[in-house]
Amino acid sequence: MPLTEQLDRLAAFEPAPYPVVSLYLNTQPNQHGRDNYQTFTKREFKARQQTYGSNTPERDSLEHDIERISRYLETELQPSAHGVAIFACHAGEFFEAVQLDAPIEDHWLSIGDQPHLYPLARIVSQFPRYAAVLADTHATRILVVAQNTVSDAHSIEGVKTRRTSQGGWSQARFQRHIENYHLQHVKDVIEALDRIVMREGIDQILIAGDPGVLPLLREQMPKHLAEKVVDELKTDLAGISNDEVVKAALESMRRLNERIDREKVDAAVGAYRAGGLGVVGPDRTLLALTNGQVDELLLTASLSTLGALHNTPAAVMALANDGGLAEPAVETTVAGEPAQADVGTVRLADELVTKAHQTAARVTFIEDAALLEPYGGVAALLRFRV
Repeated sequence: MPLTEQLDRLAAFEPAPYPVVSLYLNTQPNQHGRDNYQTFTKREFKARQQTYGSNTPERDSLEHDIERISRYLETELQPSAHGVAIFACHAGEFFEAVQLDAPIEDHWLSIGDQPHLYPLARIVSQFPRYAAVLADTHATRILVVAQNTVSDAHSIEGVKTRRTSQGGWSQARFQRHIENYHLQHVKDVIEALDRIVMREGIDQILIAGDPGVLPLLREQMPKHLAEKVVDELKTDLAGISNDEVVKAALESMRRLNERIDREKVDAAVGAYRAGGLGVVGPDRTLLALTNGQVDELLLTASLSTLGALHNTPAAVMALANDGGLAEPAVETTVAGEPAQADVGTVRLADELVTKAHQTAARVTFIEDAALLEPYGGVAALLRFRV
């Protein structure tokens, strides 16, 4: 299941009066080939237990969660996983685990009244789901890439042609045969790509291959697929591995996102200045999310630059619709040290991400923190004004 669907389901979880555990772990072996998350989980879970009174329903629910999470990590975590995110609330009969191929940089434990989704949403943004088409005139690979790894691969084989030394009319006829073979192969590739894009819900396509086949591929590609193409890589595919494709594609996506991020921030700020379909700042953006106005949330990728809510009419109205945010109940530790952002900032980031998924708004993390820093780290493009 795509991570975006899992995020939507987690965002639908209603705030609970019992502890809701959100645990993110980097499960990659350290330099000595050993896992290093067990020490973190034991130390942090023990410390968190002590913040709840003995023989209370809250303590009992948390202890059940700790037991189940420990059992899951011992028996169900795949050795190939680079990270895992676990969400649990025993009293609410809620348990969900997401094993990740993408890396999680730090261990992160939060206990509050709803799932802590900012790190998971961040991974979706960093490692988008896309299709890579590696095209040749007779053999093409279509890779589905998710979480920084190839999740599915398809091969389309055409007729392998060779050059001939014949001349005149025979040469021309032979050349037409070759061109027909190439055209048919490209049509087969596009048909397969269309099926994959529809089935996998893919929004971005990267195409790579011989300069001779790429123009033909674009020429034959229908509009609804051509609009999803984000970049072309002209390269010799001979001997290129899937890992090399993923690495090149991520670099291409990074360059593309740098440009698009700036354009989106400029669009939101410009629309806000003109009294149009844009807002900036935590207060106005949260209120717009509460009203269901937001089409796309633009959120800083650095929590340390996310501003605080102020006692403005917009904030008061938003908080009136969400009592949980008024009194943050999140405790956060990253890799054994206090997080750079305070509890209120973490909770605000969660609230923004959660409301975006609840209202079908897209979430875009802006990697260059300086772009949003003058506006408290957050802005939005709107569907409508009220």
